[in-house]
Amino acid sequence: QVQLVESGGGLVQAGGSLRLSCAASGRIISINVMGWYRQNPGKQRELVAAITSGGSANYTDSVKGRFTISSDNAKNTVYLQMNTLKPGDTALYYCNADRILSYTGTTSVRSWRFNYWGQGTQVTVSS
Repeated sequence: QVQLVESGGGLVQAGGSLRLSCAASGRIISINVMGWYRQNPGKQRELVAAITSGGSANYTDSVKGRFTISSDNAKNTVYLQMNTLKPGDTALYYCNADRILSYTGTTSVRSWRFNYWGQGTQVTVSS
């Protein structure tokens, strides 16, 4: 079973920085895409940034130039470096992994798995 565990959220003043990490586990062979989403109560979850296993990244416009997504494919880990944080960045941040190739149970059977989510980590930016 694939699991995603996030860390690195917290409370920071406007203009400060935080670094989020998300590690995927579970007999994973490869992950095609990993990303970060965020959500506030009563609002839809939105994509913040995503990166492919080949290193191609995309960002939502509001974070371009301030956030950087990176990954370590060997560790199945994705990072989000967040600089110049604004109160509008306050949200629950979720890690996502999609198109995961992994072994099934204890067998050598390979299976594709799709759209896994972490439990979320809170980022709060005070003004």
